Amino acid sequence: METFEVKRGIVKEVVADGGLGTLASNYFDNVQASGDDGFEGSFGILLSVTAHYNDKGKLVTDVEQMKGSDLQEFLEADGGREKAMDSRRRWSEFLDSATGYSPKQRGDKAKESAKKASKAKSAISQAQHFMKMSDVSEEKSAVADELITEIQECLDRGDFTRAASRGEKLGKMF
Repeated sequence: METFEVKRGIVKEVVADGGLGTLASNYFDNVQASGDDGFEGSFGILLSVTAHYNDKGKLVTDVEQMKGSDLQEFLEADGGREKAMDSRRRWSEFLDSATGYSPKQRGDKAKESAKKASKAKSAISQAQHFMKMSDVSEEKSAVADELITEIQECLDRGDFTRAASRGEKLGKMF
């Protein structure tokens, strides 16, 4: 399962054009709508592709790809390598259309998100270390513990932007 950032306005545009399933039918075979306004489909080495937009407006995907001897047989068959390359191309083009970002931009967004998560985790560990090493009032410690809990909840649900902002607030306390 992988989550991608989506450019502002793309979700509305895709929905207005018939939804994610309609978009996916341009790239994959056997596309069927799923209950979460998403789709399931396949093409070539991509045995199963599922995707939907979550409540935060991000694209959530899950891809099952051929492996092992099945993949080997597919590649050795007539036109297998070309169809495998076409599968990867279609996947990338689908992501371009569904997110509004190029492959490089998607990578940059993923790095940015990981950086926010790392900053939030670092803020937690620094605050906990500081509270152990110095004499912090009960009141300040209780507020810090609440913030740490909130940050951890944000991290658990994948809201790294909120986690980072709460981490900054925690850092300013000490």
